[in-house]
Amino acid sequence: MKLGIILETKELEKAWNAFRFAVTAKKKGHEVKAFLMGEAVECEGLIDEKYNVDEQLNKFIEVGGEILACGTCLKSRQLESTEACPISTMIDCVEVVEWADKVVTF
Repeated sequence: MKLGIILETKELEKAWNAFRFAVTAKKKGHEVKAFLMGEAVECEGLIDEKYNVDEQLNKFIEVGGEILACGTCLKSRQLESTEACPISTMIDCVEVVEWADKVVTF
């Protein structure tokens, strides 16, 4: 199954669970793409003792997951595109939704 994940928060537990879900889905053999928008574009490097978002984000990449980050949201925060979170557009977000069999939002 193709799963699209739209993440709109950097709230530690929610973002951590979103990437845990993504990793688990990949390990079960699903194709998974995540689109980060709003404050979620700040998830890379987000480390907490209990909810290490960055660790789960990197695990998702390690298992072959794809992450896209809203360019407008990055620019509004003076952030740059990274290898893990390349700059993307709303067109890319729409294409993830069109591609996916199911879409989950966090």
